[in-house]
Amino acid sequence: MGLDTSADAPIPVGKVSTLIGGWIDRLGAVWVEGQITQLSRRPGAGVVFMTLRDPSEDVSLTVTCFRSVFDPVAEVVAEGARVVVHAKPEWYAARGTLSLRAAEIRPVGLGELLARLEQLKRRLAGEGLFAADRKRALPFLPQCVGLVTGRASAAERDVLQNARHRWPAVRFEVRNVAVQGVTAVAQVVAAVRELDEHPEVDVIIVARGGGSVEDLLPFSDEQLVRTVAAARTPVVSAIGHEPDQPLLDFVADLRASTPTDAAKRVVPDVGEELARVTQLRDRARHAVRGRVERELAGLAATLSRPVLAAPRRMVDDRAAELDALLERSRRCLGHQLDRASSDLGHTLARVVALSPAATLQRGYAVLQRADGAVVRSAAEVAAGDELRARVAEGGFTVTVADQE
Repeated sequence: MGLDTSADAPIPVGKVSTLIGGWIDRLGAVWVEGQITQLSRRPGAGVVFMTLRDPSEDVSLTVTCFRSVFDPVAEVVAEGARVVVHAKPEWYAARGTLSLRAAEIRPVGLGELLARLEQLKRRLAGEGLFAADRKRALPFLPQCVGLVTGRASAAERDVLQNARHRWPAVRFEVRNVAVQGVTAVAQVVAAVRELDEHPEVDVIIVARGGGSVEDLLPFSDEQLVRTVAAARTPVVSAIGHEPDQPLLDFVADLRASTPTDAAKRVVPDVGEELARVTQLRDRARHAVRGRVERELAGLAATLSRPVLAAPRRMVDDRAAELDALLERSRRCLGHQLDRASSDLGHTLARVVALSPAATLQRGYAVLQRADGAVVRSAAEVAAGDELRARVAEGGFTVTVADQE
């Protein structure tokens, strides 16, 4: 930097830090390889901090990058991973620290392979090939199962033995293919297409034993994934062991953890089904028996009621009630008639007592003129008039002799 300084004429620390920063800023970007030993991703922060270490020299540098740089490789980059970083040196003058500002991060070796698989996975998922609504249900009892696997492999033996042990009548259409290497993808794709067109195959199993990521790479091939997605027959993926997850697992209609698990998922166990049928039959018999017993108990309770024990009793009771009502009506009517007769007798007696005939019976007579008028006064007649005299037992004519 060519500064003229001495013990009597020193320069401030800030000036030195600024000069160092200016010199470092003139440096260009470099590609750096190292191992990530510390990784800090704070929620909500836009910058990621990491420490890049050179194991051979035991030297470390701080690296920073924006989230937009780190996120594309976040799924495959973690502490301990080896990466290649394209970065530019930066000097933080306030603290006097040197760091690298990364513009690109690339995983090395296996990490690079996993990063490419992750990118392919995201692209295929974006097309909807892994959507749950595309998954088809497996048939309950497949008559014929297609099997794509390696020749004389442990996966083939596990699937065939376990399936036939569970359901001896099951049939298989086996297609032996290469399950790793350069020809594996083409052979597996051809076998899946052939079995998909087979009229008797109800479900297809693609099986392989465990292996490294490189060994299982053919089952993450884009061509195979699209072939399985286009198949009309349900496909079961049984690749590797539980931790292994090639892309075939995501597009298949069912993912089995192992080939043995695939056989158990595809073919029902005849013993379990017979036990289930027996259990359901016993439950049905118990339910029917219970229903019949409840109905019989209800019928017995109904039959034990008095109305059904002596059916004529109700008729007899009603007949007795009817007779009683009839007797009451007769008595009431008799009483009414008796009262009416008594009233009529009393009325008749009053009428008779007040009747002129009763008066005539006592010796009185009624005199009437020729016009029928009753004579009530002596002044109404004259001597020589002829009157009609009415008595109790008839009548006769009288002549008025004189008036008094």
